[in-house]
Amino acid sequence: MFAPFWQISLAFISLIYLCISIYRAIFSPLSRLPGPKYTLFSELYLVIQEFTGKRREYIHELHKRCGAVVRLGPNEVSFTSLEAMKEIYTSGGSGYDKTEFYTLFKQFDTRTMFSTLDKGTHSQKKRFIASQYANTNIMRPQVMGGIQDRAGAFVKKCIESGQSGIDAYVYLHCFALDCASHHLFGRYGTHSIEKKADLEMMEELSYHDSLKNNLAQYRWPTMSAIFDKIIKPRPSPIANEYVLDCIQKSDAGEQTLIYKLQNSKDNFQQIQMAAECIDHLAAGIDTTGDALCLLMYQLSLSESWHVQDLLFSEFNENKDKSLDDLPYLDAVIKEGLRCFPPIPMSQPRYVPTGGRTIDGYFIPACAIVSCQAWSVHRLNEDVFVKGDEFLPERWLDAETNLEKNRLFFSFGIGGRGCTGRHLAMAEMKCLLREVYSRFRTRIAPDMKGRMTLSDQIISSRPLDQTCKLIFEPIV
Repeated sequence: MFAPFWQISLAFISLIYLCISIYRAIFSPLSRLPGPKYTLFSELYLVIQEFTGKRREYIHELHKRCGAVVRLGPNEVSFTSLEAMKEIYTSGGSGYDKTEFYTLFKQFDTRTMFSTLDKGTHSQKKRFIASQYANTNIMRPQVMGGIQDRAGAFVKKCIESGQSGIDAYVYLHCFALDCASHHLFGRYGTHSIEKKADLEMMEELSYHDSLKNNLAQYRWPTMSAIFDKIIKPRPSPIANEYVLDCIQKSDAGEQTLIYKLQNSKDNFQQIQMAAECIDHLAAGIDTTGDALCLLMYQLSLSESWHVQDLLFSEFNENKDKSLDDLPYLDAVIKEGLRCFPPIPMSQPRYVPTGGRTIDGYFIPACAIVSCQAWSVHRLNEDVFVKGDEFLPERWLDAETNLEKNRLFFSFGIGGRGCTGRHLAMAEMKCLLREVYSRFRTRIAPDMKGRMTLSDQIISSRPLDQTCKLIFEPIV
């Protein structure tokens, strides 16, 4: 008796897949690259690591075993060298085109500057946006005044907390939201540190775990679209309504992003303005909020109390100097971003037509290549000596800073690097000066959460007291 048709079909599909896998293993140019043998046949193990939230650690361990070049799958490679970073992210103007992974970051079903895949279209969008994030604009009183005001609100919350402490995760993400919204919308910015309604917007944007749903959309877009009709993605009604309302305002101020977009009407329709603004809003919360949270937790450990003392001394001795004239503060922030990059995972790109030689290996066209900041910052030990240790002093050595800065990947590099880097640095510098010129911080004894990237505080807030700190006034 013949087997059922579905069994024959399954066997035939399995045979085809096996033949393709064997062909890849024997003839693929990536077969010469270092990496586990199973990566020649399938990316399945990598996908499993993604869905369990362990992709970063998995790739990091592979690099520790195999070196600066690692094959992750039949068509994907990870690198950690400076040569590879420059080739992937800066060659040809602004590097290789992004993969469909970035489609996950569309807003209002519209591609933003960040989620645009090809570098030509991205360059056109960036031309109308980048000036508002230039350091000259960030240093304007209207922008810095808003950041200073929000830092003052955070300090007030620290004073009110007394010896009971506060969940710094909550209010640092509020601070990040308020600063981002003030830069986007000026006088219409949020005050989530004080206002419950605005706090709910921060929670809506920051307390979520969309990792598995986003990865499903990326890996299996057709199947994911079917599931989305049954299980709707988590909405952001508060933030969406807020942004749609703010883009109608015509008096936000010329320092704001919305002013720039409104005065580029030939290039940005209403829905595109809204998409850009909510994209910047969400990105500003997660990156700056996470970076400050992880850094302040590190500073609050007993092993880093001496760093707090050195910060206080620098602030006390240089009360009249600008934020850019405080070298130890700059070193602390750079080291925090090196050790705890707010985007620690891979930044994937497609190899252009014709293929390219990267780090001595020929990589064919359409292969996916990437670097991840976590590994770049920790495994180049000839530049970052004792790369796993938090050592701000390493950034005070002017003779070696050039090489360290070339490998600094927290904001990305090249034309598609983080547009908001100057705003983020200004926010972090302002807040840390306000805090550590007044307080010493330590971990609250009753803190229940854990503060490591492995515990995924970046993707969702664990139950109760993620980062509870006590702020002790300096007498």
